[in-house]
Amino acid sequence: MKITLKGLGAALCVALPLLAQVPANAATAAVTSMAATSSADQALVQRGAYLAQLGDCAACHTAPKGKPFAGGLPMNTPMGRIYTTNITPDAQTGIGGYTEGDFVRALREGVAQDGHNLYPAMPYPSYAKVNDDDAKALYAFFMHGVAPVQQANREPDIKWPLNMRWPLKLWNMVFLEKSAYRDKPGKDVAWNRGAYLVQGLGHCGSCHTPRGVAFQESALDESGSGFLSGALLDGWFASNLTGEHNEGLGRWSDEDLRTFLKTGANRHATAFGAMTSVINNSTQGMTDTDIAAVSTYLKSLPPAGGSGAPLYTYDAQATKVSLDRPANDAGARVYTAYCMHCHGVDGQGFAPMLAPLAGNPNVLAKDASSLINVTLNGTGDLVIDGVPSPFPMPSFAAVLNDQQIADVLSFVRAGWNNGAPAVGAAEVAKLRKSTQAAR
Repeated sequence: MKITLKGLGAALCVALPLLAQVPANAATAAVTSMAATSSADQALVQRGAYLAQLGDCAACHTAPKGKPFAGGLPMNTPMGRIYTTNITPDAQTGIGGYTEGDFVRALREGVAQDGHNLYPAMPYPSYAKVNDDDAKALYAFFMHGVAPVQQANREPDIKWPLNMRWPLKLWNMVFLEKSAYRDKPGKDVAWNRGAYLVQGLGHCGSCHTPRGVAFQESALDESGSGFLSGALLDGWFASNLTGEHNEGLGRWSDEDLRTFLKTGANRHATAFGAMTSVINNSTQGMTDTDIAAVSTYLKSLPPAGGSGAPLYTYDAQATKVSLDRPANDAGARVYTAYCMHCHGVDGQGFAPMLAPLAGNPNVLAKDASSLINVTLNGTGDLVIDGVPSPFPMPSFAAVLNDQQIADVLSFVRAGWNNGAPAVGAAEVAKLRKSTQAAR
């Protein structure tokens, strides 16, 4: 983050001639006061930078190879493709002309300075919970801690009449809760801090909570049964974050969860898809106190969603199938040729470097979209403390056909007592077509 003293310098240019006309002790007091104000402003900007990291603002508002916060990242919605906006302080193409009130209204209510409504792909239903002090710090950061970039916003690829924005006013009337988060009585400081981060700046529900027919989240906090129970979004199934014992976090210890948030991998699973960006740009930079608070809150959520299957236990039968020479299962043959060297003949991988497949919550999930997607397209590098992960999942779209991918994923989802439904070649073909079209 670049902190500039340009504003202080300009103020001193005006003030010094005036100070020459007043007593020395008064001049000294004035300069001391101005320096203290500048220090306080810098502290606010720095705090805002941390809050922007918690909100993962860079992940959406920075396009690949683009300049920070200049927008242009494509996002697929049920209505069509939209592009994230320039939120740098450029006066012509960014938010440089926004007052603090304008900024807060866009953040919490999804209404731009000129009055047009933002699509709820911008997680303002979650940011509505951000308190006044944090909103003020975020404004200070985006006005004074971000370099202005002149880059015009790109119009969404949504055809009429779906591109009309006035229905969003009605959407907000029905689904937007405008009150900031309030501490829950009977809960300790860590739980409330975790709830504030998960529900608000972290906007975890935007991906991990199922949506209704109007694209609204089915629940905005733990009072709703579907909250964080997993959801399909843009070709990925965002994982269940409740206490569900197979597909959720029920088998994860507090240490498992804290490790995952800091590094993107643990003994159960490895981040992929959009979660890779969340780890890279947001959670790895969280303080230990905030990481612990998020873990405390998430681990308190009761089980929701899932298939209702019994608690997972390992079974080595699939290993014996893979070791047959030749393997008598089509999926086992593909697994032995392409997957075994990283994920192990026993499916237990080499965590945290290489994810296990036996008992992996993403493998056990009812929806196989993430497994199909990551097999077809691979995933981006986890970059922790500037060091890329040595073994990212490669793409097999050009190596394996739809039937081979269906076979190997069916083998994995059934093997080692995973007990998840088989995958069909038609499912693979559909996701192959949609993800290739999105590139």
